[in-house]
Amino acid sequence: MAQGTIFLEALGSFENHKEKKPKLGRYEKIKETLKAEMDAYKLFVDVRQLEKSKQTYNFIDLFCGAGGLTQGMKQAGLNPVASVEISPIASATHRRNFPHCRHFCGDITSLNIKNWLEGIKYEDIHIVAGGPPCQGFSVAGRRDPNDPRNILFRQFVRVVAEIKPLYVVMENVPGILTMQKGAIMNAIIEAFAEIGYPNMSVMVLEAAEYGVPQFRARAIFIANRLGLPNPYPKPQLTPECYIPIESAISDLPEYTPLPEINHEWTRHSKEFMERLAKVPAGGSLYETFYDAYKRQYKGLPSMTVKENHGGTHIHPYLNRVISAREMARLQTFPDSFIFEGTMKKAMWQIGNAVPPCLAECIGRALIPFLNNSPIAFQSTSNLTGFQAQSLMFD
Repeated sequence: MAQGTIFLEALGSFENHKEKKPKLGRYEKIKETLKAEMDAYKLFVDVRQLEKSKQTYNFIDLFCGAGGLTQGMKQAGLNPVASVEISPIASATHRRNFPHCRHFCGDITSLNIKNWLEGIKYEDIHIVAGGPPCQGFSVAGRRDPNDPRNILFRQFVRVVAEIKPLYVVMENVPGILTMQKGAIMNAIIEAFAEIGYPNMSVMVLEAAEYGVPQFRARAIFIANRLGLPNPYPKPQLTPECYIPIESAISDLPEYTPLPEINHEWTRHSKEFMERLAKVPAGGSLYETFYDAYKRQYKGLPSMTVKENHGGTHIHPYLNRVISAREMARLQTFPDSFIFEGTMKKAMWQIGNAVPPCLAECIGRALIPFLNNSPIAFQSTSNLTGFQAQSLMFD
């Protein structure tokens, strides 16, 4: 059966199958709760006009993966000086795309910060950022430094304690905020307070609100050691202005792979494509494997992209799954950002990444406060953090 015929059959199947309504706002309750909380240090910044850096601001990316956070903060004008990642294939991707960034591939527990950063002064590192795995922290484990659930997050804290950057940015899944009825979130905040970052803030940011053609909510923790505001980028788009999936991927070849830019996908038989043609928007090919093979909605951002061993989302109007490059587009990686390894390894890296466009907005929000931090620190040292915020940033 010709591919064009399969496509026409897909259109017919959509007419005969009721399209499922999209479920939006999964984390709205958490977002509204965090917005309502009194936090004198949390501040939203309009980042549409980028303030230029007064000097070079350096950052380190821990648990960096392929480099989504690195890419975004670099786009904001910040300078990546070092990164850490245990996966050899993700490390290879990071090295390829950031050749001037010092990179450590290995277990962070074996990382000697002093030796690793030889030649770089700690005071020249302004931000430590990263996303330690959420399973790497538990309230029970806090009391036992050898608890395996605890060790990765504690390593993140260790690096921050040794380097003492001006700002810390930590991202994670929103679910971490409600684990054990909020006890995990509170323990994270306490851990940073113990090492000199007493006023950590946390917000859930929806990537679609920042120009990402994908629904992807992330919990963002921000703290600083100067008693200054913890800046978050103001949302830029309302739901009616979200970028739809097709605007990000429609110019890529429909059925011709381009391996040189990772435009490859799981190959399907004719019979499998006929089955995909019957899946309506919002539906899944499988009833018991609902996280994969979901038909995407046209006119809306993509659902959260995941790798799922090659069983990614179904294209909104073609009878195949989306390609690794299409996944990368939905994450806002530029086409010049090439992922090492096989197609499935590329998808795994992309599915685990922070959307660069979201990370760029976070970086843009930090720059005005980095520009003013030496002045604020010197001239307001006898004031409370809230008073310093009012004087310097009203």
